[in-house]
Order: sequence, then structure tokens, then C-alpha cells
Amino acid sequence: MRGVKIDFDAAKPIYQQIMDGLCRAVARGELRPGDKVPSQRDMALTLRVNPNTVQRAYREMEREGLLETARGWGTFITRDRSLLEGIRRRLAEEAVTAFVDELEALGLEREEMMELLRSRLESERRIRDDHGAEGEETPGP
Repeated sequence: MRGVKIDFDAAKPIYQQIMDGLCRAVARGELRPGDKVPSQRDMALTLRVNPNTVQRAYREMEREGLLETARGWGTFITRDRSLLEGIRRRLAEEAVTAFVDELEALGLEREEMMELLRSRLESERRIRDDHGAEGEETPGP
């Protein structure tokens, strides 16, 4: 299924993992506001899970406002951009927390963490700048 990847983890309920997968796909732009999501049956077949599990995930996401169902038309990602931005922000904060927690477990001090992050961002910027310059022509004399 386009945009949703789920690596099942026995420590977390499957319906929650489906919800998390859809949220990640939306936050990354793999699913956009107004996109139709697979039917509950199709999602269950694709993921090889019980249809009731998908139903629960969809019901929870509707309750939270992420999904909207139009009877006879299907289920769609909400067009509420502030809700979608909130999801993206929450996932970013969770990623930062996991990142900091892991670096603390490795014994790094805050300044070392900041230096690693600065270095990585600078490296990414250089790579992006180099790739952007590759197809550009230099002006002649």
C-alpha cells in the first residue's frame, strides 16, 4: 500500500501500529490531505491482520480527526492542516526525545550532542549544495 509501512512490534497493539504508520506517512508527505486511504478490508489484506484490528485503528483515527469517512465514497485523510501539522510536530518531538535519550545513554554531554547535530546538518547542507551545483552552468566571460 502506498505511503504506509508497518514493522510489527509485539510490544505494541497492532491497531496502534497501524495508526502510527498512517500518521508517519501523513507527516512525511507520503499521504496528503484529502488522499483516500485503502478500505478497511484492503488494508487488512495488505497487512495480513484481522479486519477488526483495522476497523479499530480507523475508528480511533476518525475520533482524533485524522480520518474522515464519506459513506459510499471511502475514507480520506483530513484536510485540517493545523491537525496534520500538530501530528508532524508531535512525531518530530518524539524523534528528538529518542535521539537525546540514546545519546545520554551513550554518555554524551549536551554540548557533544549539539556538536554532533551541527556537524550532521552542515554535512547535509554541503551535500545538498554540491548536488544543486552539479547541473548548473557557470557563466562565460
